Amino acid sequence: MKLRVRLHKKLRFKTNFQILSGLSLAIFCAFLAGFLSIYYFAASFEVGAFIGILFLLITLWINESLPLGIVSLLPIILFPAFGILDVKSATSNYANPIIFLFLGGFMLAIGVEKIGLHKIIAKKFLSYFPATPKGVLTALGVASVALGSVLSNSTVALLLIPIAFSITQDEALKSRFLLAVAFGASISGITTPIGTPPNLIFLGFLETIHFESIGFATWIFMMLPLTLCMLYVMIKILSWNLGSEELKIDAFEEIKITFEHKKLMFLIGVLLLLLLLNSPIKPIYSGLGFNENILLLSFGLLMFVPKIGCLRWEDSKAVPFEVMFLFGAGFCIAMAIAKMQLGDAFKPVFEYFGSLPLLVFLLCVCLLVLCLTMFISSTALIAILLSAIFASTKDFLDLQMQSLVMLIATICVGFSFMFPISTPPNAIVFSKGGVKVWDMFRFGILLSLAGIVLIIIFGMLYWRWFL
Repeated sequence: MKLRVRLHKKLRFKTNFQILSGLSLAIFCAFLAGFLSIYYFAASFEVGAFIGILFLLITLWINESLPLGIVSLLPIILFPAFGILDVKSATSNYANPIIFLFLGGFMLAIGVEKIGLHKIIAKKFLSYFPATPKGVLTALGVASVALGSVLSNSTVALLLIPIAFSITQDEALKSRFLLAVAFGASISGITTPIGTPPNLIFLGFLETIHFESIGFATWIFMMLPLTLCMLYVMIKILSWNLGSEELKIDAFEEIKITFEHKKLMFLIGVLLLLLLLNSPIKPIYSGLGFNENILLLSFGLLMFVPKIGCLRWEDSKAVPFEVMFLFGAGFCIAMAIAKMQLGDAFKPVFEYFGSLPLLVFLLCVCLLVLCLTMFISSTALIAILLSAIFASTKDFLDLQMQSLVMLIATICVGFSFMFPISTPPNAIVFSKGGVKVWDMFRFGILLSLAGIVLIIIFGMLYWRWFL
């Protein structure tokens, strides 16, 4: 008993020490960045304070000394305190309409998880492919893309990890199956606007700068071909040098389709149909005119209606409010950068690259994003990067090309497959599945490079005509 108490005290001391050291590092980085900005780069106090706060947020997001949601709410306090934004402007970013799009999507995701619809989908896809290692990889990848059309990529990873675990006891095969889940979830994240937080931040930023947004169905038409190409490349890479022995898959034998499963599938089908009909096809069809944020939130709330949905109010505790606060922090940072015109600081760099051929410029942007995702979470990175790209390129790129460059950067953020910190699915599989960093890196770097090539090809030959 005494030994247990001593271990508990030691663990608590270690945790407290980690929190204090992480906070101290973040505060030191903030003061150092602010000091250098003011005294060595002749920035105003307002700009210096903003840069210091930005370093504080990034450091705390990386070392996780404080919960994600707490750090993401700090701009509401710090920005008004240092005169960067007033309270009304700062708090308005946490009620951005895009956040309610995410909220509705996650309510649907909770419903899918609660009744086990994801297991039905996984069972169905596994039955379509041979019970070989490559067949299972293909089934897991296709299931990730199918689930990713209505769920976030993090949710897809969480739902499919137990399935990948249950198929085999061979550690090498299990590692590749888990990587198929992580990589497939990240790939599926680009398919719809709600698939991954950077997509929503990009759409919210377009509204903030008064650019024309991209409709739900239009986004799918743009991204689905790239999703399928990346899925094919991922299967080819992960199935390299695998055998063709038969695997015994009996994890889903007792799973049956119920009325609850059919009802939820029907609701999701109706929602996707409405979103498809609501998206304009200019100049032929102007759409139904519904607000897609409200439409998705309405279907999310339907999950709580008796006899229609399958959720109770207690289930709402599973909504990741900390991610919603992170969206607000990202929009808050973007507003501050626009107000202080900080994008001009990046102008010489982007102007230099802008003088290069367009394909080389886009390649440099993709490689920059890929390198930065090794150190900064994808959501925090895109929240900062979009403002810098927009402000720095408006003098030498037209509106269409600005939108294209920001879109390419957004999609590229989700295609960093090399390290656990790069994307949420990578982090989830690494922490819960025990995948080795070397395995993730050696397969991930090949998939990332292939993704960059495909992103540039699709951007130049296909996406630009939708913008």
